[in-house]
Amino acid sequence: MGARRAREAAVQARSTDRGNGGSSRVAAGGGIARISIIIPVRDDAACLQAQRETLRDLREQGCQVVIVDGESIDQSLEVARGISGEVLVSPPGRARQMNAGAAVARGDILLFLHADTEVSAGALAALDAASGDQVVWGRFDVRLRGEHWYYRVVETMMNLRSRLTGIATGDQAMFVSRELFHRIGGFPEIPLMEDIALSRRLRGLARPLCLRHRVSPSTRRWARDGMLKTTILMWRLRLAYFFGASPDILARVYYHRDT
Repeated sequence: MGARRAREAAVQARSTDRGNGGSSRVAAGGGIARISIIIPVRDDAACLQAQRETLRDLREQGCQVVIVDGESIDQSLEVARGISGEVLVSPPGRARQMNAGAAVARGDILLFLHADTEVSAGALAALDAASGDQVVWGRFDVRLRGEHWYYRVVETMMNLRSRLTGIATGDQAMFVSRELFHRIGGFPEIPLMEDIALSRRLRGLARPLCLRHRVSPSTRRWARDGMLKTTILMWRLRLAYFFGASPDILARVYYHRDT
């Protein structure tokens, strides 16, 4: 099972944590200390650097930050070690990396954050207040970075689509209780659409908690590849996955755009 392999990978990688001031497991406290942020990175040094102070501030407020590097060839690992003492190294693959991070997380709530998505202490406080002691999963609304009117349309559609379908995506900073995450086996270790696959499993148990506090994903792909072209690509991939297309094939299409 994917989560079991992730736990084994995390045990092997934990020497990185010990060598950089990581602390041993302790019971999660109250408030945002109940939340563990898990960030998968691969060649995301610039994004991490931009979030350095925000993530360090969250750690100082008691929030656990676990960064999982997927064999980056840039300075991601070095930047990560300057942010958190809890840094793991994993074979690449976002789902695999997030499972490895979840295996060492100690918070009651796991929040999976893309390296290029900004989250505030206020958003985490809203999550803590909304979740209480219940078994939860869900996501935040998004506010895409950038002032172009097209981004306002896209983010509005993203937030509405998620509320109507009960499906969350990684850009929306998905969260799930640690107990529930491990009970269902974690993220399916597929190369793309792992967020949608997990949402489908969770939706069968409960509707997502859709928080109106906003996280801010980057618009770098839209800016680089074109706004309309990127939107069409995203919808094509998701529609293909809905009709049974292989995640391996979809990943080749998606990541080919990054080469």
